[in-house]
Amino acid sequence: MNNDNPTSLIAGRCTLVGAGPGDPELLTIKAVKAIQAATVLLVDDLVNDQIVQAYARPGARIVHVGKRGGCKSTPQAFIERLMITAVREGETVVRLKGGDPFIFGRGGEEVEHLREAGIECAVVNGITAGLAAVTALGVPLTHRDHAQGVVFVTGHAKTGAGAAEDPTDWRALAATAYNARLTLVIYMGVSGVSHIERELLHGLPADTPVAVIQHASLPHQKHIATTLGKLQDGIAEAGLASPAVIVVGDVLRGLAAAALPVGAEKFGT
Repeated sequence: MNNDNPTSLIAGRCTLVGAGPGDPELLTIKAVKAIQAATVLLVDDLVNDQIVQAYARPGARIVHVGKRGGCKSTPQAFIERLMITAVREGETVVRLKGGDPFIFGRGGEEVEHLREAGIECAVVNGITAGLAAVTALGVPLTHRDHAQGVVFVTGHAKTGAGAAEDPTDWRALAATAYNARLTLVIYMGVSGVSHIERELLHGLPADTPVAVIQHASLPHQKHIATTLGKLQDGIAEAGLASPAVIVVGDVLRGLAAAALPVGAEKFGT
């Protein structure tokens, strides 16, 4: 056997599975089946422990490979090597990710590395946090009267060699959102909220409605409803932190004060 040929070593299989925003009941049936079939589970920090406890098969090898902003993280290269090695050893590998693997989950990078190793990888979508967050507030991401589309954007871009200093042109994005009537859904934006707020105000009015939702879909979910001009102060006053999603746009004007959970902040207050 030629060990230099990766395809000659493949005995197992790999699936990227989206675990959704946190609530175990939001898992898809296909996700549950994949988790139950796995002999090796590589689990992200944002995956609810109840999901693994409920659906992992007895004897499955469970490896926690946390990747949280601002915290010590498992190197991405190590995770990819572990996936490839396990598949070549004949394991049924599931890479279990919070939300959806292909929305800010590095799923694209992992699929590319697996293919380079001669491994085709299946993907099971999950409900992304940006969708679950606004649904938890009872409002949509699009609305015929308020928003003709939605933009998902990260507030925490790639860092390191070759990375742009500020790869997101927030001013241009704000102008486009205003002119095209778009909802902005910002992932991983809490740590950079001062910069994001300042730049968005170049293209959006200060009274543009904003909601910040932490731990979307979970029992300890917490959120504020405020305006763009008060975004940074609102987050600080409420003590919100990651993981949280920031939603910006007029769709939030339909969020009636009477429908807000106790402790939520009214727009413009």
